[in-house]
Amino acid sequence: MLYGALAEDALPDEQDVLIEVEAVASALKRLGYAVATLSVSLNLDAARARLQQQRPAFVFNLVESLDGRGRFCPLGAALLEETMVPYTGASSTALFMSSSKLLAKRLLRLCDIDTPDWRADTSASEAAAGDRWIIKSVWEHASIGIDDQSVVDTRYVSEMLAARRERLGGEWFAEQYVDGREFNIALIDNTNGPQVLPPAEIQFKDFPSHKPRIVGYAAKWQLDSFESVHTPRTFNFGAHDYPLLKTLGEIAGRCWSLLECRGYARVDFRVDEAGRPWVLEVNANPCLAPDAGFAAAGRRAGFSYDEVIERIVNHVSHP
Repeated sequence: MLYGALAEDALPDEQDVLIEVEAVASALKRLGYAVATLSVSLNLDAARARLQQQRPAFVFNLVESLDGRGRFCPLGAALLEETMVPYTGASSTALFMSSSKLLAKRLLRLCDIDTPDWRADTSASEAAAGDRWIIKSVWEHASIGIDDQSVVDTRYVSEMLAARRERLGGEWFAEQYVDGREFNIALIDNTNGPQVLPPAEIQFKDFPSHKPRIVGYAAKWQLDSFESVHTPRTFNFGAHDYPLLKTLGEIAGRCWSLLECRGYARVDFRVDEAGRPWVLEVNANPCLAPDAGFAAAGRRAGFSYDEVIERIVNHVSHP
């Protein structure tokens, strides 16, 4: 198993990979595999030497970042491709395309898949006054840097982009804010292409009218926060939602093909008040922790955690 080495002061979103590693390793052992783990940093030489020495049957790739930076996520898969070691999940190319939110959005737009408008420069001056935007990191996932102050009126976009760059570093962009329902569609590889797992909706319970309805950092990682407590996941829908859910699954399948996903993936949507779906992000390596959304969707489909991991292993790549 390959994962990114952590700094001593790693934040909860980074530490989460250790939960994944433990859970996936335990599942693999129950499935009869002998398991060894290897943490990798930006100095890839040591990892390359160990892979060449041990020549594992395959590597379960859980590299989400290196040196605390999500933009280096594809390097784990690239290392495995270079050393000709079979591995799980998406290729380095797919991880690069999906990790860069701007590149992914451009590809989606080129293929007529609706994604909210965006501005990668320092302003949203072409937008109408009064429009709302959400400030996001180009490369970092896990809602890093997203809080209530991230949702701003057009006139404050430039100021907020500059503030995020100064405080957190890295690259940032403004995405048009879609006020509506939020859905996650998980997909897992099957013999004849991806299987769409049961759709999940993130609900915004008892949010004050002035509070942005977003899944920010607090909702994901500060478990005792208002945001975390009041954003439950549900798989229960009425018949009136079935046509929408079918459409979401079809769009997610198109995203899978476009970004060349493999093994498993998740597509995040907003659905506006008119019922129109908008793709927010395509995650080619979603979290596999047992309490995370992907495993929950697998359970809803009738798969045990071990069966989910086995399905992923059954679709390893062979460079």
